[in-house]
Amino acid sequence: MKISIKFVCAVALSLFAFTVLAQQKVTTVILVRHAEKMMDGSSDPDLTESGRNRAVLLANLLSKAKIDAIYSTHYKRTENTVMPLAQRQGLIVQNYDGGKMAEVDAMLVKHQGGTILICGHSNTTPAIVNYLTGHKDEFKTFDDTDYGNVVIVSRCDGEGKVTWLRYGN
Repeated sequence: MKISIKFVCAVALSLFAFTVLAQQKVTTVILVRHAEKMMDGSSDPDLTESGRNRAVLLANLLSKAKIDAIYSTHYKRTENTVMPLAQRQGLIVQNYDGGKMAEVDAMLVKHQGGTILICGHSNTTPAIVNYLTGHKDEFKTFDDTDYGNVVIVSRCDGEGKVTWLRYGN
């Protein structure tokens, strides 16, 4: 039986490509904006009753997901949005600075191949989606009354694919 050089090269190339693809790790980043906040005039308002209900809805929505880490800005409204989920998952909410993409990079390195939930604000959440996908301004600041977005970015080799969902009312 005679095997051609072209056949051997094709098989070798296919095995190499399969090995490279198998070694690539997909990191999933789930991004949400905080739930409804009190309008009390303070710089750090807590959630309203509707916001607390939305936080429970988020925990229910993601209850079956294997989440490796939960990040939130240091405000009560963001921390309390993800707290019910963190408690269900047995995780501690870690703080990050929503304006520092270097912190997002550190999350990606630390949790490569895992799933991260990031809770932010109407301006920081779309900015992080743009950063993760390499788009400058594709995703715009959320309207101030829009709390129901769940944006899932699947990243592999520096490229991100977006899945956009809505929850709540």
